[in-house]
Amino acid sequence: MGRVALVTGGTRGIGAAISNALKGAGRDVVANYAGNEHRAREFEESTGIKAVKFDVANHEEVAEAIGKIEKDVGPVEILVNNAGITRDGTMHRMTFEQWKEVIDVNLSGVFNCSRAVIEGMRENNFGRIVNIGSINGQAGQYGQVNYAATKSGIHGFTKALAQEGAGKGITVNAIAPGYVDTDMVRAVPPDVLEKIIARIPVGRLGKADDIARGVVFLTADNADFITGSTLSINGGQHMY
Repeated sequence: MGRVALVTGGTRGIGAAISNALKGAGRDVVANYAGNEHRAREFEESTGIKAVKFDVANHEEVAEAIGKIEKDVGPVEILVNNAGITRDGTMHRMTFEQWKEVIDVNLSGVFNCSRAVIEGMRENNFGRIVNIGSINGQAGQYGQVNYAATKSGIHGFTKALAQEGAGKGITVNAIAPGYVDTDMVRAVPPDVLEKIIARIPVGRLGKADDIARGVVFLTADNADFITGSTLSINGGQHMY
């Protein structure tokens, strides 16, 4: 059996690509999802990857679900915190609910899942945690004070936890994707999308597989000297 890897938001978009890439690297993958039962079952049937439903924003639910995964599959040695949502709006129009929902899922979700696995990783003297940040957490983005705050917070979380885990064989890194060709990005109006692509030096949107390859690299057993880093995969759009 390979090392057990848990990917949150792992049945769609970037998360699905990460789940498949880790399976291809010999990991025993479990993909979390939040609500789309039909999509999760399709993913499970087409990939053979176990899909488990739980809300990353719910601390108790996360602890219970990960406890069951570890009982049924094995200790989680690789965690990819990918789950995230957007609730965009300019500050003067944003509601507290829009703010809190994004904070709860994108940032508190990272804490909840990491907290549920960190003790086991410390006991085993091995762990790989990769947190999916964003170019918008590095550079900011109009209409996304909530989203940008969570992704910037993830980058700080990564550096702090990396220091705590280093002596126990646990690496903690982040990936900051640029604009990736997912359903979320394709929903952007065509004229706006055209302007976005024009600002990317390589001249295209990213692909989910571009991000997945970065995750495989950072979670390798021999990637033990890379920790506290943020890998920007954005086609040169923001060189940070």
